[in-house]
Amino acid sequence: MKPTLAAFAKRLYNPERKRGGPRKFSPNRIKIEVLAGLTVALALVPEAVAFAFVAGVNPLVGLYAAFIVGLITALIGGQPGMISGATGALAVVMVALVSLHGVEYLFATVVLMGLLQLLAGVLKLGKLIRLVPHPVMLGFVNGLAIVIFLAQLSHFKLGHGEAAQWMNGLPLVLMLGLVLLTMVVIWVMPKITRAIPSPLVAILVVAAVVIGFGLDVPRVGDLASIAGGLPNFHIPNVPLTFATLEIIFPFALILAAIGLIESLLTLNLVGEMTDRPPRGSSKECIAQGVANTVTGFFGGMGGCAMIGQTVINIKSGGRTRLSAITAALFLLAFILVGSGLIEQIPLAALVGVMFMVVIGTFAWQSLLIMRRIPLLDSFVIVLVTAVTVMHDLASAVIVGVIVSALAYAWNNARRIHAHTRETKDGTKVYEIIGPLFFGSIEGFTEIFTPKDDPKTVIVDFMYSRVVDQSALQAIENMAAKYRANGKKLQLRHLSKDCHKLLKRAGQLIVDSDDDPEYGLAVDYSVRSSILGVGK
Repeated sequence: MKPTLAAFAKRLYNPERKRGGPRKFSPNRIKIEVLAGLTVALALVPEAVAFAFVAGVNPLVGLYAAFIVGLITALIGGQPGMISGATGALAVVMVALVSLHGVEYLFATVVLMGLLQLLAGVLKLGKLIRLVPHPVMLGFVNGLAIVIFLAQLSHFKLGHGEAAQWMNGLPLVLMLGLVLLTMVVIWVMPKITRAIPSPLVAILVVAAVVIGFGLDVPRVGDLASIAGGLPNFHIPNVPLTFATLEIIFPFALILAAIGLIESLLTLNLVGEMTDRPPRGSSKECIAQGVANTVTGFFGGMGGCAMIGQTVINIKSGGRTRLSAITAALFLLAFILVGSGLIEQIPLAALVGVMFMVVIGTFAWQSLLIMRRIPLLDSFVIVLVTAVTVMHDLASAVIVGVIVSALAYAWNNARRIHAHTRETKDGTKVYEIIGPLFFGSIEGFTEIFTPKDDPKTVIVDFMYSRVVDQSALQAIENMAAKYRANGKKLQLRHLSKDCHKLLKRAGQLIVDSDDDPEYGLAVDYSVRSSILGVGK
């Protein structure tokens, strides 16, 4: 039965019905989503400004990126509830480009970054995030929690740049007291009521205390003025030459990789926090690509998913696209008409909110399970955490995946062995057990004794799996040794792919009704180069 237009409209109005989210947009749900968006928008302001300073650009460049990237990904992203905007992980890469070539090259790079992310989405490369093991995920959230914490320490300084000095005396006491007050309000409020997000209540309470008592503490306006107009369409003013492409492409590639990795890992994290299946990886790649391409043409510094603000949104009750859309629109409203009010918010309140995000983000259970999980997994957690803090997220995840993959290959390489037996007629049977691939071929070769074996030998692969070209070559080499010693060899229980790809040894295969069915990780176009040994 075809869905009716009414059913389609109902599904559009209620996008979370089949994905574990709220069943309908009731007035109470709308209120929760809007208040969650307001809370996120307040937390976005100092982050966007700070990351703009890190990248060496005007604060409005960061704010425009937070608005445009946040709005577009909220509308078409892969996971409702995710918040995107200007991030520190991207800013630390951008600073070198801006210092060497200027902000116009940054805008061109962001456009190219978005196009690369679009290509990744079209090619469905987002599914590769499935290759990230759980220890790497734990290291990612731990490292990011530490990075968020360290980023807040700059608010305990007076002044900007190299002239900034750490607070001391009464200013430090006031700052710490207000931060602690914020954290206490966030902790206590859910025990009283959940009608209003506790981070929003905390920000309002601390702002009222500071303004009411006239306390002299750093405020949002001390970072920079956030007043501005609507972002204007602007084609990056760079030469359209191959030399320009040589400059921006390496930066665009790195930024695209970092942005997608952080966004896709955040997508999975949101899935765990909201009990939704982590789907939509390719959709998220496309959303990030569209957002960054548009941002580059409107004077923004680009962005990706923000785990800190996403956690704030989820903890505040945001579960649908409405909260993220609201956050972006509130941010634009702050820039256009509300800058004077927002600039009066004390930084201590926002620092306290982010400190609670750190506490909620850090995987504390990972500290408890360190002694119970394999030593290598514990090492990967610590390694990814350290690389995230000391270098960047993309490098950390790549290093963690490589170490985990090498460890997996090594463990499987040691599993290859064989059970041997002799039949009544004197035939020796090798029952191969364990995967046969590039890492285990040495152990596979050591199993056989062609010179000492009887005239007839059977090699049974029922309990093995031939994985790659190296494994096929090892089988060919083994068969060649038996032929050289005048022995009769039979190969049993190999898949149809092996039948096709094995050449010299192919005639030794014995077909059976219970041959396994699986494909090899070998391109059929390389068949001609698989075997030359034994000819």
